[in-house]
Amino acid sequence: MAKEVKFTDDELKQLQGLQTSYQEKQLQFGQLKVQKMLLQQQRDSIEDSESKLEVEYSEIQGNERKIVEELNKKYGPGSLNPETGMFTPTETTEKS
Repeated sequence: MAKEVKFTDDELKQLQGLQTSYQEKQLQFGQLKVQKMLLQQQRDSIEDSESKLEVEYSEIQGNERKIVEELNKKYGPGSLNPETGMFTPTETTEKS
């Protein structure tokens, strides 16, 4: 049977220091992972919001086209001063 050897206090402190260092790094890795997860959740939320806004923007463009088409049918081509609400028809020259 091999004879047991007792480590010195300094050696034990070094080993405990290593163990503590590993535990601290493992904790820090865990904290980083949680931060990455939170950032990914924020990114996903931003991307979802962006997608919804793109759809809404397209809907507004569709509404704009519809309104312009209706106004062109009613008033003909021209320009509108949005501040005064005055519409100026485009002069057309009739061909004879």
